[in-house]
Amino acid sequence: MATEQIKMPQLGESVTEGTISKWLVTVGDMVNKYDPLAEVMTDKVNAEVPSSFTGVIKELIAEEGETLAVGEIICTIEVEDSSTQDPSLTVNPNMEETSRAESAPAAGQENKARYSPAVLKISQEHGIDLTKVSGTGAGGRITRKDLLKLIESGNIPTAHQKVDTINESGQRPDVKQDAAQAFPSQPAALSSPAAQQAAVPVTTGDIEIPVTGVRKAIAANMLRSKHEVPHAWTMIEVDATNLVEYRNGLKDEFKKKEGFNLTFFAFFVKAVAQALKEFPQINSMWAGDKIIQKKDINISIAVATEDALYVPVIKNADEKTIKGIAREISELAVKVRTGKLKSEDMQGGTFTVNNTGSFGSVQSMGIINYPQAAILQVESIVKRAVVINNNMIAVRDMVNLCMSLDHRVLDGLVCGRFLQRVKEILENTSKSTTTIY
Repeated sequence: MATEQIKMPQLGESVTEGTISKWLVTVGDMVNKYDPLAEVMTDKVNAEVPSSFTGVIKELIAEEGETLAVGEIICTIEVEDSSTQDPSLTVNPNMEETSRAESAPAAGQENKARYSPAVLKISQEHGIDLTKVSGTGAGGRITRKDLLKLIESGNIPTAHQKVDTINESGQRPDVKQDAAQAFPSQPAALSSPAAQQAAVPVTTGDIEIPVTGVRKAIAANMLRSKHEVPHAWTMIEVDATNLVEYRNGLKDEFKKKEGFNLTFFAFFVKAVAQALKEFPQINSMWAGDKIIQKKDINISIAVATEDALYVPVIKNADEKTIKGIAREISELAVKVRTGKLKSEDMQGGTFTVNNTGSFGSVQSMGIINYPQAAILQVESIVKRAVVINNNMIAVRDMVNLCMSLDHRVLDGLVCGRFLQRVKEILENTSKSTTTIY
């Protein structure tokens, strides 16, 4: 008999960690190769982790709700023949030695010494002596939640002080000193970001909502984008009257024939894809010492659920018809809202188009979907009185297109020309100039 490890898979090209949302097995269960072991959440996708082996579950190392780095061990399986491993399910082999070193138990410490990368990072940032912390995880393992509770309490253990993690009632059983006495050099012992956030007053009637793994990942990605990317913003006004008339004349017949909606958004995505082909500089990414101009035009679209935002990708959008784009928008939205979105549906995006107009927004500045160089907000189409031919006033269907750009990669000149081209395409969309097939 041999013991094999199952590790946190990489469920997307920019995904670095995942959260165990639910275990589908328990210790002692017999599983076959490819059987699902756990449900995992990331900022991009919800997915099941399959077994690489046939055998018996020996240990569930990660707990439900725990966030682990890609390549970190989540459970172990006892198998008869270790050669049954499926190489295609082995995640990130370059991390294997690092993961083994980080998770190898010290003598006499069993699971308690199995520190995850997240735990190690937090302990280093806050000077926490992990040997003085009692974990609440399986076998006494220290979890990320354990450390965050200690930080929020202000009672960070030192070499001469052993501290138990805070129990569910908020008490520390073995600690008699308060934080102010134990840390006289830190009069505001809650100086860390996590502690400051925990100081928000909570009164009767307030509702505390736990932050999910998906929401944490979204927050981290948005924060990284705002910290690293010098955002600039520009907006252009488009007369969509001809487009509205053309689409409204087709939508009922199209729905009856095709079985899905012909949305305005499909026309906007197609126009953007066409303009990207003519202005390839926009379809770029910052890579430190160089700029990568992407060959494929893959449009990311934002799809929201009640508590999360997903960004699936329409691949090679410039090669698709308006009908084809409309079909993909419909299918990807259904996948997101039914939890069936796959990791490959989220990968390869080069430019993002966000349909903020669906909520009635008329002007907004989007945060760039890192590491892309720009994002376009398509606002609500509204009827307004505008001046047209020879100073005549008419009621027209108008829409604002708002573009955020990475000023390291793009300048106002090319972005202005790009938006002018998108405007030109949309304003010339009509029955006589445009086909949806």
